[in-house]
Parts: sequence; structure tokens; C-alpha cells
Amino acid sequence: MTPQPINRPDQSAVPYQLPQPPFMSGDLVHNGAIKDWLEDDKLWVPSTPTVSFKPLMFNTSQGYFINLLRVRKSGIVSRHRHAGAVHAIVLKGRWYYLEHDWVAEQNSYAFEPPGETHTLYVPEDVDEMITWFHVTGGYVFVDPQGVALGYEDVFTKLETARRHYEAIGLGADYVEQFVR
Repeated sequence: MTPQPINRPDQSAVPYQLPQPPFMSGDLVHNGAIKDWLEDDKLWVPSTPTVSFKPLMFNTSQGYFINLLRVRKSGIVSRHRHAGAVHAIVLKGRWYYLEHDWVAEQNSYAFEPPGETHTLYVPEDVDEMITWFHVTGGYVFVDPQGVALGYEDVFTKLETARRHYEAIGLGADYVEQFVR
């Protein structure tokens, strides 16, 4: 989405006059990402029949991704160990980790340190949970004893989104708008 131009009536407001550094990535602005983007179901990339995500950024040069995660069924979403830090803001519903005594509720912020292993759980009385996640590095899906079952990182998320957008007719290159 293209941001709207700014009306600058104050002529003393002068923008930076020199060129930006060469090879710098372009800005990325998604207007309505926290409101309007929640409405178009086809743009949610399914991970399972009840879990999906909407990408906001795939930063392939620094190894992180930012997305909205939506869960539409209570229960365990996944058990995983993080290689890097995670930041989260709950937009709708609530969730918690079986290993902790806190609950991340709507309008809450949560930080997850690198190395932590936890089991994401959505309570039974929550019909829909949506959380903004900034995931640095990747994570390994594990069983209760820590045995690796699979992994997810910026590259696997990118490929999942690419396949989804191609399958729904938007084309595989639709995902390129999210890559930096």
C-alpha cells in the first residue's frame, strides 16, 4: 500500500537534502495493518486449518520476520525453542505459555528471550486470537522433552506465503512487497 503524501503548509519544514546511502532497502509502510488487514481472509496465510499469519515484513538480510498471527481454535498452538528474541503485542483475545504464570491479553506486550522453550496455548473461551509478532532468528518445534520436530524461520515463512499467494491467484511475486 502506498502511503499518503504529507501536506506541508509550513515552508520552513525542509527535508534532508543529501542522497540516502547506496544499496539501502526501501521504506515499507502498510496503512491499516492493524485494522483493515484483519478483514481480508484470503490474505491470511494458513499454517494449519486453525492457525494463519499475515506477513508485514520478511527481513532476509537480518534474519527476522514480523507478522500477525491468528488462531481460531483453543488449545496448543505450538511448542518451540527460540534462537533469537521475540516481541509481541496482543491485538485480540489472549494466550499464555504452559511454562509461565502470566497471560498475554489484548493490548499487552510480551518479550521472549533467546533460548527459551515454551508451549503457546489459547484458552477455551477465546474464539479468535490475533497477535503482532516480531521474531528474530528462527525457532525449533520440539516435543515435551525437547526433541526437535521441525523449524521455522524467515525463509520458511517466506516460502509458505509465496506458495499461498500463488495458489489464490495473486502470483508468487505478491510476497516480494514484504521482503527487505
